[in-house]
Amino acid sequence: MTEPERSITNFRHSLGSLDIFSKAGGIKLRKYQVAAGNAIVNSVQQAKGMTFVVIFPRQSGKDELMAHLKAYLMTCCAWADVGIVEVNPTYKPQTINAIMRLDNRMTMNNITQPLWGKRSDFIRTVGLCRTSFLSGDGQANVVGATASLLLIVNEAQDILPGIYDKKFEPMRASTNATAVFCGTVWTSNTLLARETRNARLLEEKDGIQRVFLYTADDVGRINKSYARFVAGVISKHGRDHPLIKTQYFCEEIDAQAGMFNPTRRALMTGDQPAHDRPLPGVPCAFVLDVAGQDEARMAFDDNAPLQNPGRDSVSLTIVDLDLSTLETLQAPTYRVAHRLQWTGQNHLTVFGQLKSLAEAWNPLYIVIDATGVGEGLWALLDKVFPGRVFPVKFSRPEKSDIGYRFLGIIETGRFRDCCLTDQVRAQYDACQSEILIGPTKTMRWGVPESARGPSGELIHDDYLLADALIAVLDRMPWVAQTAVEVDEGFDPLESVT
Repeated sequence: MTEPERSITNFRHSLGSLDIFSKAGGIKLRKYQVAAGNAIVNSVQQAKGMTFVVIFPRQSGKDELMAHLKAYLMTCCAWADVGIVEVNPTYKPQTINAIMRLDNRMTMNNITQPLWGKRSDFIRTVGLCRTSFLSGDGQANVVGATASLLLIVNEAQDILPGIYDKKFEPMRASTNATAVFCGTVWTSNTLLARETRNARLLEEKDGIQRVFLYTADDVGRINKSYARFVAGVISKHGRDHPLIKTQYFCEEIDAQAGMFNPTRRALMTGDQPAHDRPLPGVPCAFVLDVAGQDEARMAFDDNAPLQNPGRDSVSLTIVDLDLSTLETLQAPTYRVAHRLQWTGQNHLTVFGQLKSLAEAWNPLYIVIDATGVGEGLWALLDKVFPGRVFPVKFSRPEKSDIGYRFLGIIETGRFRDCCLTDQVRAQYDACQSEILIGPTKTMRWGVPESARGPSGELIHDDYLLADALIAVLDRMPWVAQTAVEVDEGFDPLESVT
C-alpha cells in the first residue's frame, strides 16, 4: 500500500464514527456523549429529519459534544454544498464561546487541521460544508441562513418559543433537516421543555430514543471529581435550591409559585428565644428596608394623617451572627433576634433611633436599602458609622440575585427566624416568585400589591425585604478563625556550658 493510499485509508477509518474522530483530536468522549452523538449522526446521514433533545447537567460535556459533532459532520460532508446552523441565545458570550470551541477542536484534530477555514466571523467551513452561528436574540437579523444538514438550538431553555417558531424552524424546511435542542432544564414553559414533551410522545409511538437526559448523579458515577464538586455546591446552596434542581439535576421548577413553601418555612424555624438587647459576646448585624416617608409628615408634622399607611415603613431586622458554621459551610448562620418598624415617621427621627440602637448593639455591619428615598438615611448612617454601612440599590438583577442567595441561605439551614410574628408570617406566606425565560435566569419576587389578609388588610413585604438583605451579608469575606498554637521551640543557649 502506497503512502497516499494509507493516508486515504486512515482518513476513512477516522470518519467511521464520531467517537474515533474525536480521538484524532486528543479527546475521548464519554459514553453518554457518544450515545447522543451517534443518534444525531445517524439521523443526518440517513436524512431522517428527526428532532433530538440533549440535556446534560452543567459542565458535563454538552458543548464539547456539539463542537465535535459539527466538525465531524462538516468533514463527512465536505464535498457537498450543505450547511449546519447553530443558534445561541446571545452573541456575547455564548456565540463567541461556541465559535472559539469549534476553532480549537478543528485545529487540534489531525484530520480537520489542514482542511477547515473561515468564511466570515460567524461561518466556519470544511470544504464546501459550513456551520453558521446565529443569535437567538429577538432583534438579531437571521434572514437567509439555511440549515440544510442540521439545526442546533443551544441553551434552548433561554430562547423564546415564539422567536424559534418564527425565525429558525423554517430553516429546516427545504431538506427536512435534523434538529437538536440542547441545554439544561428550567421551567415548563420554555422551548426546551416543549420540545422534550414532543420528543417523549414520539418515543412512545415508535420506541426510538430522542431524549438524552443525564443528571449530576449519572455524570458523577463516571467522573468522581464532578461528583465531589456537585456535593460541595449542594452543601453551599441546598439540594432544593432552584439553580441546583435545574442546572445539575435536570428537574423543572414552576415558573410562578409561592416562594417560601412549607419545606423552606420549616428550615427557617427559630432555635433560640428572641431578645431585644444584645447578647454578650455574640456579634450581630442590622438589615434595613427603607420605604418613603409619608409626604404629609415631611415637614416634621408627626400628627398628620398617613396617605399610604404601611407602604411608608422603615423596617429593621437585627440578626445574631453564628460564626461557628464558617468551618463547615464557609459562611455564618443568621438568627433573627429582634425586629422594629417605624411607620410614617420622618427619616431624621428614624435616624436618631437607629443611631441609638446601633450604639447599643454595636453591629458588625449595617446593610440598608438605599434605593430612592433610602439614600438619605444611608448617608446619615454612613457618616456616623463609617466602614460599617453597606447600601443596596434595588434593580431587577440585584433583587433577583438577592432572592436566589436568600433561598440558598434558607436551604442550607443558615437562616433561623427566632422572632416570628403573625405579620412576618403573613408576608412570607403571600410572597410569590416568577422565573423569567432568558440567559440571565431572572427571578421576580415579592408580595403582590393587592395581597390581603383574612380580615381584608393589605399585606406588605417590608420585613421580608429586610430579612432578604442578609444575602448581602453573605457576600462579605467571612473567614473562619482558628486557634493560635505557640511552639515554644528550643533555646540554643541552654546547651552552652
